[in-house]
Amino acid sequence: MRFFHKKRSEKNPQLTGESALAFWLKSDDDISVPGYISLDKCPEIIAGVGRIASLIGSMTIHLMSNSEKGGDFRIKNELSKHIDISPNRYQTRQVWMSDIVQTVLLKGNCIVFPFTRDGLLDDLVKMPPSKVLLAEKGYGYTVQIGDAVYESEKVLHFLTNPDPEKPWKGRGQTVALAEVAKTLQQAAATKKSFMSSKWKPSLIVKVDALTDEFASPSGRKRLLESYIENSNAGEPWLIPAEQFSVEQVKPLSLSDLAISDSVKMDKEMVASILGVPAFVLGVGAYNKDEWNNFINTTVMCLANMIQQELTKKLLISPNWYFKFNIRSLYNYDLKVLEQVYTDLYVRGIVTGNEVRDVIGMTPKEGLDELVILENYIPLGTIGDQKKLVQNGGTE
Repeated sequence: MRFFHKKRSEKNPQLTGESALAFWLKSDDDISVPGYISLDKCPEIIAGVGRIASLIGSMTIHLMSNSEKGGDFRIKNELSKHIDISPNRYQTRQVWMSDIVQTVLLKGNCIVFPFTRDGLLDDLVKMPPSKVLLAEKGYGYTVQIGDAVYESEKVLHFLTNPDPEKPWKGRGQTVALAEVAKTLQQAAATKKSFMSSKWKPSLIVKVDALTDEFASPSGRKRLLESYIENSNAGEPWLIPAEQFSVEQVKPLSLSDLAISDSVKMDKEMVASILGVPAFVLGVGAYNKDEWNNFINTTVMCLANMIQQELTKKLLISPNWYFKFNIRSLYNYDLKVLEQVYTDLYVRGIVTGNEVRDVIGMTPKEGLDELVILENYIPLGTIGDQKKLVQNGGTE
């Protein structure tokens, strides 16, 4: 493993803060949630980001080695266990990786510092974005964590949506999500204000303004108690025709305000920007093909970025690399999997225990050898089958 040395910070370095990437929302309208609301407080955005983060965090990380036989094989040692199970003493891989992906998507950049002990990798600790600053240095950059400045190759730097002017710096989806988040928060505030408003009368009672009882609040209250409130449920009201006129009113509903249609469009926009299926945010029905496409595109792109950074910064051997087990996320029907692997088994491509592992069964003794059915033989040896030789003959 590599040693990671830190430098003392330079005096007044030109710094670009991660906090500059955060977008804050504040509504100036009368109907609004008090205070400032960041992107990670918007339920629709955090739902999409959280789903991507949980999926990548759930994938096992394999340490692989190149092979001259045309296929790579998995290495199981203390390093692979360290990365896949407990990257640091405070977090498991699931929590650690989910935290990294959420920070990358919401902030654009995530810095992980590798601590070493006796020349070996010890802990991989994610740094809080508020304590990290990126400073331009020629064509590259340096990373400041607290008071210490490090060269970029000494830390793990995960990013998404690179800045065209500074390709080493990620921008996340802050700008794209800003307006959508604002309208979603406004819709939520409008709905809350509407549902909690007291101005929703279901009845309007017209009263002669010249009536003495109508002249004071106590008089109006007595009128209601005398003619309306004292009646039992289902009992008709008896009111003076010359003084009262009662009309039933249908209050304005959320459908009339088209809140639902607006929220649906905004959720679809959030899903499109984040690259998640709309049904993840509660719009539309589940679709298996759409889910698998989501795994192939959005999840796979982020997984490639992470596994390449881990390989580049942590491994010395040119034949080793890290790889996520992306296959575990696809939505496969168990029957389809069984048919595919059974066909591979009878053709001598996989072992019986590999088939059992795919369908969630434990291995059995005697199923670790490759077998092939008698009929699956090369065309040139079709005449060598023993069943064609009868009565002790040779032909």
